[in-house]
Amino acid sequence: MGIVNVTPDSFFDGGKFLDANTAAAHALKLIGQGAEILDIGGESTRPGAEPVSEAEELCRVLPVIEQLAGRIKIPLSIDTVKPAVARAALEAGASIVNDIAANRDNDAMQRVVAKYQAGYVCMHAQGTPQTMQKNPVYADVIREVGDFFLERLKKLNTGGVPAEQVVLDVGIGFGKTMEHNLLLLANLHRFTTMARPLLIGVSRKSFIGKLLGTNLNERLPASLACACRAVESGVQIIRAHDVAETVQAVRTTEAVLARIKR
Repeated sequence: MGIVNVTPDSFFDGGKFLDANTAAAHALKLIGQGAEILDIGGESTRPGAEPVSEAEELCRVLPVIEQLAGRIKIPLSIDTVKPAVARAALEAGASIVNDIAANRDNDAMQRVVAKYQAGYVCMHAQGTPQTMQKNPVYADVIREVGDFFLERLKKLNTGGVPAEQVVLDVGIGFGKTMEHNLLLLANLHRFTTMARPLLIGVSRKSFIGKLLGTNLNERLPASLACACRAVESGVQIIRAHDVAETVQAVRTTEAVLARIKR
């Protein structure tokens, strides 16, 4: 899953692809590098990011989706927490909703997903981007994330979104300390028992910097290590900024795993 941030303030590439034509060109480049899904977002979800209006988010993402929808064959994902933005994106040609606010209480988003029979990435988070890293606390992060997934799968199914439409994301960096993130990466196999595809997003995230003392531009090797670990654990979708490098790492890992003698 290649990342296309149509934002001025995303933590790694904010401002690079704010123009719709530039964003669309970047998306096509990612496809050429091996991206099999494109995730298009118009609102930064980095820790402390300020929310943007619905109108502004629509102005950012819709021109990009409209440019790509008639030109490419791979699925488009809309990375949003706003049901109205998800609806407009699905009508414009997206087919997946990547929802970092799957922990919300209201069911407006699931009604949109149900109506359009869209794919749905259900991500675990504690808090919101404005609050999530202030003091995340868990008694048992593995158990609590697993319980969240079970509860959400049941709620989604009741609301017209069957499990077949759902992908699970443990939400690395979303209301987690460095230790929580490392525990989740070490135990990703625990979530494969839910019989749903898993998505992981670790690309250049801040916990890598805290672990290794590296800045944003130095975190690619660690991001690839996490991606390989995820594939080994049964994760099917890797969300990444650096598509070409990630594809090489993932395909090599898959080739090795295929030759393990059982």
